[in-house]
Amino acid sequence: MPHVGVFPIGAVLLPTERLPLHIFEPRYRELIGECIDSGGELGIVFEDEEGLRDVGTLATVDEVVQRFDDGRLNVVVAGTRPFRVVAWTEGRSFRTAQVDALDDDEDPADEPEAGRALGLFRRLAEQADSDVEPPGPDSERLSYELAGRVEFATEVKQELLESRSERERLERVVELLTSAIDALALEREVSERAARNGKFFPPRE
Repeated sequence: MPHVGVFPIGAVLLPTERLPLHIFEPRYRELIGECIDSGGELGIVFEDEEGLRDVGTLATVDEVVQRFDDGRLNVVVAGTRPFRVVAWTEGRSFRTAQVDALDDDEDPADEPEAGRALGLFRRLAEQADSDVEPPGPDSERLSYELAGRVEFATEVKQELLESRSERERLERVVELLTSAIDALALEREVSERAARNGKFFPPRE
């Protein structure tokens, strides 16, 4: 695969997921502008105090929301497929890398697990009073589509991104959805108890 421009960010973009970005640095305005003009892909890579990860997600600019007079942009990018950085390269104002696209192993999720995951997602959405629509049950990347619709921790999303098994990813998503449902139920129970006994809970430090 040819070199791609890389956009480091403190978040993880999963394949099938859409992510709004505010582009203000000149070098990344250049990168995004080239992707808009050519319809090409860029690499979204999670970066924190530990540095850049080696596995990221290729993405296209799905929508240009707003252009500012000073050159800044509000865009929405859409994740397409995961990749691994083979080598970091130089020569442009923005980061570039030689990358390999990553395919999944032949390890699909079974239908019962997919049905369970969708049921948990609907239950969580109902408890959270969310109108987010679930993905279709026949999706070959159901784990990504479900995880991309829930605000899971960044490290968890990176873990999902680095997995090459749809079966293992979906099993992990089932665990995460179950934990989220339990946590939301506990939060509501605590709130209701506080309302009944006239006490309140101070904010956590």
